[in-house]
Amino acid sequence: MLFEIKSFQDRIAHLYPKVMDLSLGRIENLLKKLGNPQDQIERVIHIAGTNGKGSTLTYISSILSASGYSVDSYTSPHLVNFNERIKIGRIGYQDDIDDDSLAEILLECEYVNNGDPITIFELITAAAFLKFSKTKSDFLILETGLGGRLDATNVVKNPLVSVITPIGIDHQHFLGESIEEIAAEKAGIIKEKCKTVLSYQDESILPIFEDVINSQNNMSKIWDKDYIVRDYDKNFTYNDEKYQMSLPLPNLYGRHQIINAGTAIATIAAIDDIHLTAKSFTAGIKNAEWPARLDLLKFGPLHRHVNSGNEIWLDGGHNGHAAAAIADSMKLLDDKKLILIIGMLNTKNCLEFLDPFKEITELTIAINIPDSSNSHTPEKIIKDAKTLGIPAIIGTDLHNALEHTKKYPENTSRILICGSLYLAGYVMKIHRGFLE
Repeated sequence: MLFEIKSFQDRIAHLYPKVMDLSLGRIENLLKKLGNPQDQIERVIHIAGTNGKGSTLTYISSILSASGYSVDSYTSPHLVNFNERIKIGRIGYQDDIDDDSLAEILLECEYVNNGDPITIFELITAAAFLKFSKTKSDFLILETGLGGRLDATNVVKNPLVSVITPIGIDHQHFLGESIEEIAAEKAGIIKEKCKTVLSYQDESILPIFEDVINSQNNMSKIWDKDYIVRDYDKNFTYNDEKYQMSLPLPNLYGRHQIINAGTAIATIAAIDDIHLTAKSFTAGIKNAEWPARLDLLKFGPLHRHVNSGNEIWLDGGHNGHAAAAIADSMKLLDDKKLILIIGMLNTKNCLEFLDPFKEITELTIAINIPDSSNSHTPEKIIKDAKTLGIPAIIGTDLHNALEHTKKYPENTSRILICGSLYLAGYVMKIHRGFLE
């Protein structure tokens, strides 16, 4: 199937060969030809933000699934298999879309589009809407691909809830250079007379969201105002007018996951016609899985290249905001030396990403992202690391980088592979046995 997907992408790439511009016109045209399937989906939760979108989506889906609901979801990019992007809800769990169904909806959309200008992401998003309109699941959770206002997913007219996760600096070429400009773009998913859940945000951008919420006569739940989340050593609490609960720490590692889990609970609390038990929230939070988000890899092929007891962690975060959250979590695990293996796209700010690690990193090993022509060179990464006072060397590839860590004795090091979702996907393919 992977080859077929690649062939499909190559076949339609010529329909939009110029530099990407964000627009809703092309996907709206295709959706109209398809009979506007997005308008046939009744209960949509729409999520935008810089960081935490995927984790928040996972918590919402996991909690609702644990409560007996069927939940579809749409995310991007995928890590290992393209099918991961489109998940179909079953009672109590989800399945990735099967190969035959994926091929069917993509080919139908290609045929109906009939050679009109379209981006690959727009066509895939239209295909996902086509599929979701037929599943009749209880909920659909949509994750934006890029931005919000002009993202291809932003064709849903009346979402059940719009969710804005924490905003940081990323994708400046498309969304604006300042955090205020980026916030304004993300706020574009807020719809008139609908509901919005606002996660933790920098105080400087709160007025931007509040102005949009007020102008749209929107009903909102705002972090630390309409719902309160407090972090303790072994649990966290959630309080709003609907729920007052003490809950176990999330299954996903990192204190920032408490923000994401709290935002997910607030989202569910915003749905008027359901009222869940603390048991359902607990089960959903403990069962949530989201690969490559501070993911401790266990017992896989990569461990052959490191000394026994030296951990391998994986995270796909790729901006300064994400790096700060990752570094804060690593600081809590101070029993071993931290080694970074890092590859980054050249559209990302390497210096900004490395800065939170400068006081806690023993060594940085820079590599290229495999099969990517858009990586920062290892030389560039090393230069930025040394500017921050971080010792750094080049690894010829991932396996070579891991071999470099063998100078650290057993049970003394914690290896974090990071900097890119594309690198994370490559690592997961090896870890799951799809690549050597």
